[in-house]
Amino acid sequence: MIWVDGLIRLKSIPANRTTWKLYGVIFISMAMALNLVVIMAIIQRNIIGFEFYNLDLNFIPAGKINSIIKFFILFFAPPLIINFLFIFRNKRYEKLFKKYKSYDGKLCASYMIISYFLPLVLMLGAYLLEKW
Repeated sequence: MIWVDGLIRLKSIPANRTTWKLYGVIFISMAMALNLVVIMAIIQRNIIGFEFYNLDLNFIPAGKINSIIKFFILFFAPPLIINFLFIFRNKRYEKLFKKYKSYDGKLCASYMIISYFLPLVLMLGAYLLEKW
């Protein structure tokens, strides 16, 4: 329902006539990836106490490129594949557009804002709690 709301809104903008699918899958997948990062960080650091969801890329020197590739493989690729298979494959979005109503992008926008800013709020809160 959230994704249908966002995709209908993206499709309705004339400037996105040819790119709404690409923008939709990227923004949706990034929001889901950030949620996955937050969930995995909380589970690994606060609940279990050790890191189990990691990927060692020994053939690439440690640094920004290594981190970007690891983020893509561990966090961005799974939602991207899921969204492609369940929303975009075989034009399934057309059936979903008929099944769910749109809220003019408001539902999707609120989910995106929460997804993008929740990690920052949690990090700031953890930092402030640690200083006290």
